Amino acid sequence: MPEQTYISKLRLTNFRNYAALSIELASGAVVFSGDNGAGKTNLLEAISLLTPGRGLRRAPYADVAREGGDSGFALHARLDGPDGPVEIGTGISGGDNAGDGGRRVRINGAAARSADDMLEWLRVVWLTPAMDGLFPGPAADRRRFLDRLVLAIDPGHGARALDYEKAMRGRNRLLTENSRDGAWFDAIETQMAETGVAIAAARAELVRLLAAMIDRLPGDSPFPQADIGLFGELEGEVANSPAVDVEERFRRALAEGRDRDRAAGRTLDGPHRSDLVVRHRPKAMPAELCSTGEQKALLVGIVLSHARLTGEMSGMTPILLLDEIAAHLDSGRRAALFSILEELNCQAFMTGTDAALFSSLKGRAQFLTVDHGTVGPTEDA
Repeated sequence: MPEQTYISKLRLTNFRNYAALSIELASGAVVFSGDNGAGKTNLLEAISLLTPGRGLRRAPYADVAREGGDSGFALHARLDGPDGPVEIGTGISGGDNAGDGGRRVRINGAAARSADDMLEWLRVVWLTPAMDGLFPGPAADRRRFLDRLVLAIDPGHGARALDYEKAMRGRNRLLTENSRDGAWFDAIETQMAETGVAIAAARAELVRLLAAMIDRLPGDSPFPQADIGLFGELEGEVANSPAVDVEERFRRALAEGRDRDRAAGRTLDGPHRSDLVVRHRPKAMPAELCSTGEQKALLVGIVLSHARLTGEMSGMTPILLLDEIAAHLDSGRRAALFSILEELNCQAFMTGTDAALFSSLKGRAQFLTVDHGTVGPTEDA
């Protein structure tokens, strides 16, 4: 079993509705309960920023800063794990022009090269109510979900995705400017081919590994087995051809498609158009046609299987952020979820308006009440 890494202390300064907060945290299940709008999800969002990207809300960093503060924010976490304690801090200073890469990260007091360095110490995966519409929703949401899963297994995936997006924006700008600079197009398209095929290969490998992990679930699991696959030309090709050949075909396709893309004003081929396809195996039904309850159970099952996979592949079980997780699960599925989380030996943060939904965890979890900028022990928990 992978050794556990967990957050033992979390400090926030000018983060959302928290002017200043410091809380000690347990290594297993942690339940945040409180009224709607009290700040429960804000705590999960803070933890989600201990990984590359803009966190579970995908908010611009400047929007995360507390209203009435100095336009900056800071969060600090102490991690305990097999390699001993680690201190991670991140945030932006007031007045920073903080875009996607604008926040600073320090690890054990030293400036990190990038936010990707945090992946050396912990992995974080989340499930939020906004993701309940993942399967019937737009393909972009499923790609984002898939890429977050890949990142927990392959820390280099985020940098490749950023490089591809940057190159594609450059190509799209040339297209809209009606540029005919063939050399400039060639250079950008070569970079897009290299990074795009690497992205497709990483996605295909994650889906292969995750499908094998899902196959290990019992057929009568309360979280049904899902059949998962990828819909995308590059993802299909990398399974059957050497990467160098796929890169050359993609580069050639981009070059030959310039006039078509110029008319459209954007790049029409590439991994930014791929999709994650999910089916409910026991019902042999596309996930988007299942009931909302079945979709939720499928999604939970995928996330739990991914947590197992991350533990096996990276040697560290991810920290799970499960926002309002109990509200839409019946008592049987809630009990099964809590048992699986214990089996995974992971730190799992769960939120809910009613602590009673987590009553079966009494004595096995840390219960904290969130009350508009303050957090304290839950009475009678």
